[in-house]
This record gives sequence, C-alpha cells and structure tokens, in this order.
Amino acid sequence: RMPRQVSNPREKEIKKAKTAARAVAKGPIKKAAGKIRTKVHFYRPKTLHLRRSPRFPRVAVTALPKMDQYRIIKNPMNTEAAMSKIEDNNTLTFVVDLKANKHQISRAVSQLYSVKVVNVNTLVRPDGTKKAYVRLSPDDDALNVANKIGLI
Repeated sequence: RMPRQVSNPREKEIKKAKTAARAVAKGPIKKAAGKIRTKVHFYRPKTLHLRRSPRFPRVAVTALPKMDQYRIIKNPMNTEAAMSKIEDNNTLTFVVDLKANKHQISRAVSQLYSVKVVNVNTLVRPDGTKKAYVRLSPDDDALNVANKIGLI
C-alpha cells in the first residue's frame, strides 16, 4: 500500500490549530470545588439498602408458637384457700408455666374456659412453680367454671 498523500502540506498544522481553538473556546480545565467540611469526623455516606428477596426460604416449615394455652396453664389448684377465693372473690387459681406472662395467662384462660378475665395476679412459689390468681368478670361465675373443670 501506498501512504496517503497529503493534499495540503499544512493540513497537520491546520488540524492542530483547530483543536487548540476548540480547547480555548471550552476554557481552561477547572477542578471541581471540594465540599466544605463542617465536622472533624468523617461519616461514610448513606448507600442504598435493598430488602432481601431470597430465592428460597431458609427454614422448611414455619414454627408453631411454643406457648399455647395448653402449655401455659398446667393445672388448677384445689386447696382450701383456692376454694375460698372461688367462692368469695370470683377468682380461679392455677399453676402456670414459669415463662408465661399475665397477658398470655389471661388469653389462655379465656380461650380454654370461654370466660372474660378481669385481672391476673401471679407469684412464683418457693418450689419454683408459678401460681396465677385469675379474677373473672361478674358475668361469669367462678363456681360454675370450677364445676365444669371438675374441681368441685
């Protein structure tokens, strides 16, 4: 191949002059002004946090709640003091799970015996079990519930 013949001998110089003219028209290269820092500590910038969208579930089966009403309430108490509370205060006494709280006890009693609970008092006995005094609403009679359970 033959090298390309330059028609105008000053073509190189003209091209160079044109690029220089373009650079002059553009102006000098300016460095972007840096952000003024107002704090002495550097905090990493907040980045995009995407929600997880797993391709498969990490556990095969969803676990059932461990504290159901049958685990919460272990057994009713039928001591003399408990019987007097049933008659006088419309209150049932139960031995309950140590980890159960008052809300769970209240829900369990209302589910098991279909009664409305007014309030729950709890204490941990010296033998390490938890005792719950469950006061029923005036509409529900503790004697009837105790009879249904088989306490009386």
